[in-house]
Amino acid sequence: MEQDYCQLLRASHEQTGSLVCMGLDPIVEYLPEQTGMVRTDLNRFYSTVFRQMKLKGVFPGAFKPNIGYFAALDKPREEDFSGSQSLADLLELLEELMPGIPVILDAKRGDIARSSRNYAVEAFDAWGCDAVTVSPYMGSDSVTPFMVASKGIYVLNRTSNPGGRDLQNLSVGGEDLYRAVAGTIIGWAKQHSGLGAVVGATSPDELEDVARIYADSGVSVPLLIPGVGSQGGSASEVMARLRAVSYDLPLVRINSSSGITHPWKDGSIPEEWAEVVVGRLQQLNQEIDA
Repeated sequence: MEQDYCQLLRASHEQTGSLVCMGLDPIVEYLPEQTGMVRTDLNRFYSTVFRQMKLKGVFPGAFKPNIGYFAALDKPREEDFSGSQSLADLLELLEELMPGIPVILDAKRGDIARSSRNYAVEAFDAWGCDAVTVSPYMGSDSVTPFMVASKGIYVLNRTSNPGGRDLQNLSVGGEDLYRAVAGTIIGWAKQHSGLGAVVGATSPDELEDVARIYADSGVSVPLLIPGVGSQGGSASEVMARLRAVSYDLPLVRINSSSGITHPWKDGSIPEEWAEVVVGRLQQLNQEIDA
């Protein structure tokens, strides 16, 4: 019997000892050893990093490629699909070298029901990912098509970007909208094991508030927590807030993207760049485990 997404998260945590989600957002100008052939350069970069991770025995608890970074490298009208081909290469590498570690497609989909069904096919069948990020703005008929057996869904709840408060902190019926959305997510999570929430690290008070709502609900709600690193969030503070509400930690993944994969973006690329990437991942693992 195929395990559900919550079981996959727990198994991955046991396998890797990590609660880190490693964001994979390729920025071509920061790649070492550039040849001008995007697919070749990205494949070399990720292959080298993953093999160094295996060599050092340092792993994250999940990977999160952002589809927008790859799609932006395509030029379909010129019959150039370098970005999409690079994403396919990346997913093949993860399947080969990192079995058992969940892959979350960061796509933030959400549309009318028929369109959402197509987006679910895109994430789970076309790309073969374990989970996908989804917007709740269009409601239940937009979200339920993603409730596919054994797959994870991360619904945007209180996001890490500065503009998140423009809508998410609006008062609705006397409470902030993000709190009302959390209540709706709990209802959806009762229908589908593996339905979770995206809650940013950059607003720690609101993170703790939402985490308490979920912890007190009696429902397993996986958390994807972006915003650590270049966005200014603190992994150690995230962990303190989660522990304060007795959150089910193996269901949590704390994301860092360029802070791990391109830590040299404000300076020169080091000669031993793969070791630097793995060192950043190890440092974040240790900070979260402390």
